Amino acid sequence: MTSTLYRNGVVHSSADPFAEALLVDDGVVTWLGSEDTAAGLAARADRVLDLDGALVAPGFVDAHAHVLETGLALESVDLSAAAGVASLPAALDAVAAGARALAEVDPSGSEVLLAFGWDEQAWPERRAPGRTELDAAAGGRPVYAARVDGHSAVLSSALARGTGADRLPGWDESGLVVGDAHHAARDLVQQLSGARRTRAYEVALTAAARRGIVGLHEMSAPHVDTRDGLRELMAMTRDPAGGLPHVVAYRGELVGTVDEAHQLLAELPFLTGIGGDLSVDGSLGSRTAALRHPYADMLAGPGGADATGRLYLTAEEIAAHLAACSAARTQGGFHVIGDRAMDEVVHGLEIAAAEHGASVLRAGHHRLEHALFVDASALAALLLYGVALSVQPAFDSTFGGTTGMYAGRLGVARATNLSPFADLASAGVPLAFGSDAPVTPLDPWQGVRATLRHEDTTQRISARTAFRAHTRGGWRLAGLDHTGAGELRVGAPAHLAVWRAEQLAVQAAPGRLSQWNPEARAGQPLLPDLSPGAAEPECLQTVRDGVVLFDTFD
Repeated sequence: MTSTLYRNGVVHSSADPFAEALLVDDGVVTWLGSEDTAAGLAARADRVLDLDGALVAPGFVDAHAHVLETGLALESVDLSAAAGVASLPAALDAVAAGARALAEVDPSGSEVLLAFGWDEQAWPERRAPGRTELDAAAGGRPVYAARVDGHSAVLSSALARGTGADRLPGWDESGLVVGDAHHAARDLVQQLSGARRTRAYEVALTAAARRGIVGLHEMSAPHVDTRDGLRELMAMTRDPAGGLPHVVAYRGELVGTVDEAHQLLAELPFLTGIGGDLSVDGSLGSRTAALRHPYADMLAGPGGADATGRLYLTAEEIAAHLAACSAARTQGGFHVIGDRAMDEVVHGLEIAAAEHGASVLRAGHHRLEHALFVDASALAALLLYGVALSVQPAFDSTFGGTTGMYAGRLGVARATNLSPFADLASAGVPLAFGSDAPVTPLDPWQGVRATLRHEDTTQRISARTAFRAHTRGGWRLAGLDHTGAGELRVGAPAHLAVWRAEQLAVQAAPGRLSQWNPEARAGQPLLPDLSPGAAEPECLQTVRDGVVLFDTFD
C-alpha cells in the first residue's frame, strides 16, 4: 500500500467543506480534515505534499471527446482563433508554414498536411479557404483542412482527386466538402500506421491530464475511428498504473434489433453505450444541423444541403435503436443539434414508449449529446423518459451570444434561445459537461466559466452546479457514480486535481462568484475565482485512483 498526504491547503469536499488536508491510501481517500490533525499523519505517509494554500478538488470528466481526432488536431496546423489565426490570409500563411515543416520529413510531398479549426465567421473575409488557395499555399501537397466543428472541410485539388471526393455528393468546386465527399476524404486521412495512431491517443490523453481531466467519454464512431482503434484505446487506459486518464467507451453505430445490439456488445464488450456520435443531424457551423426554419444566412447550403439542414435518421430508426439498447441493457443515445432534429428524437421516444412502455425507456438511462435546442415540449419528454444530456458549455462561449457564429447562422432571436443551462438544471435533467474536443479545447474551466456568462442571465447556473456537472456528472452518466467517483470523501476513489488559484471564491448568486469571505462562507466548498479578469487556475497535479498522471511537485 502506498499513501500520499496533502496538507496545508483547501479541499473541495461536501463531506467536510472546511477540510485543509486529505490522505490517500492505495488509491482511495481514507481521511480528510484539519491541518492540525494532518501533522500527526505525516509520519505514516509515503509522500507528503505541502499545498501552500492550493486547492484539491475532484478531477474533471470530459463527457464528450474524440481522442484520436484530438490527438491528430494537436499535432496539425492550428487554424483556430485561439492560435491567433484571425483572417483568411493568416490561415493560408499557417498552411504554408506547415507545408514547409512537413517537407523536411516528407520531401516527396505525398503525405497529407492536416489542418484544423478554421471558422470563417470569425474572419473579416467571412468565407472558407478555397481549394486553389490551399494548392498555392501548400505547393501542391494534399491538404485536409477541417472546419472547427468537424462536419465539413476544404480539400486541396490533389486530395480531392486522390480520394474521389470531387465525384461524390457533397462536393463543391471551391473544395468545400460535406456529406459523402467529406467522409471519403476523412476516411483516407484516418488510415494511419499503428505507431501514428498510438501517438495520437497518447498526445490527447496526456494533454487532458495536464488540464486536470481524470476521465473522458470517448465518442467513437465509424467516421471517427475504427473498432480496432477503440480496442487499443481501451487497452491503453484500462489500468490506472499506465498513467493515463480513465476512458468510458461509446460507439455510434445504429442498431435496429436487440440481436444487433448484442452482437456489437459481444465484439466490443467494454462499451458503456451504443450512441454518442450517432448523428441525427449535423452542425450549425456547416449548416447541416436540421432546423424547423431556414438558416438565416443562406438559401441553399454548400454541396447541395437544403436551407434547413439535413436529417440523417428518422423517428422510426431512433425508436428502434433505443428499444434495442434498452432490451440489451445498455445505454443508447444520439448526437442532436437542431430543433427539427430534437423534434425527431422526441417523436422517436414517443414511438418507443408506445411500443415498449415508458418504464423500459427510463430503465435504459439513455443520453443525448449537445442538445442546443431544448424547448418546453422537449424538456418534458426528456424528463418523462429519463434521458440525460451531455452538453458542451464552451459551444456557447465560443459560438454563441448575439455576435457569434450561431447568431450569424440563425439570427439573434433564435440564437439567444440556445443552451438553456438553468432550465435544464432546475428541471432536474441529469447533466454532464464535455468539450467535444477537438471542436473546443480540452479546457474544463472554460466550460464552467461559460455557464456563468451566458448572455441570457436567466440561463446562468451556479458555479458549484456547473463544477459538479463537469466532475461527478460524467461519472453519473456513465453509471459509475455509485463508486463515489466525482467526490472527495472517505471511501471514494482518489480521482483528483490540485489547482493553484490567485483567489478562491464562494458562490454569491447563480452565475456569480465572490471573493472568499471566511465569515460568510457558510460551509460552502470553495472554487477558483472565475470572474472576468481573474487569472486562469493552474493545474499542479492530476491523479486517477491514486496514480499521478501529471505532476509539478518536486
